Amino acid sequence: MLTKTPRNQAPSGYDASAFPAFAVAVDVVILTLSDGVPHVLLVRRGEAPFEGMWAIPGGFKRPTETLDVAAQRELAEETGVREATLLTQFRAYGDPGRDPRLNAVTVAYLAVVPDVGALEAGTDAAAAALIPVSDVVNGKVELSFDHLQIVRDAVERVRLELEVTGIAPAFVGRTFTLGELRGVYEAVWDTRLDDDAFRTSIVAANGWVLPAEAGSAELYRAGPAWEHGGPIRRVPPTWEVKA
Repeated sequence: MLTKTPRNQAPSGYDASAFPAFAVAVDVVILTLSDGVPHVLLVRRGEAPFEGMWAIPGGFKRPTETLDVAAQRELAEETGVREATLLTQFRAYGDPGRDPRLNAVTVAYLAVVPDVGALEAGTDAAAAALIPVSDVVNGKVELSFDHLQIVRDAVERVRLELEVTGIAPAFVGRTFTLGELRGVYEAVWDTRLDDDAFRTSIVAANGWVLPAEAGSAELYRAGPAWEHGGPIRRVPPTWEVKA
């Protein structure tokens, strides 16, 4: 009679030591708009390796955690940010040597926060600060590990997501003006959009925005259409990431 091995139990004779061990980490690229300019939240490392250098928040996943729980914990512990309107995985990185301590694979998350509030560096972070995205992706700010590549990939992901998903409202509050929403596209794509054309694209179509309250002609809230895509097609940016 064939005996089935329980799903949560290794098969008899299975030798896990035959495979090289590696650690799993999470890293979070936190993007926000400050004075209409895209910024990324960085922490200054308080310990080796790369002590004193800037990095994106992150750390090793604990054995009892899911990846999402680990990302939320690192976000709160290292920056003081306890809630993001968007927190989602976008890529994994596992190149040999990316971490000088051990073989480590990191799962990168993209977080969008309308307002980061008061920053509170914690655990192994010595400081936390908002840095303009353009300064980071163009190499003006040196990052530890492979975090420059991760930030660059996150920025390109957001530029694409603005076209195909409902990511734009995540950058603004629950209520917003059309000017604030247009500013998200202009900042991320680094371009200018015609005010009247934008208003027509957003308001004329059903479901993109709804009045925030009765009688309000200025404030809106996101409608259900964002669950199925985005209303604006991407305009080529006027600046590109330098190699």
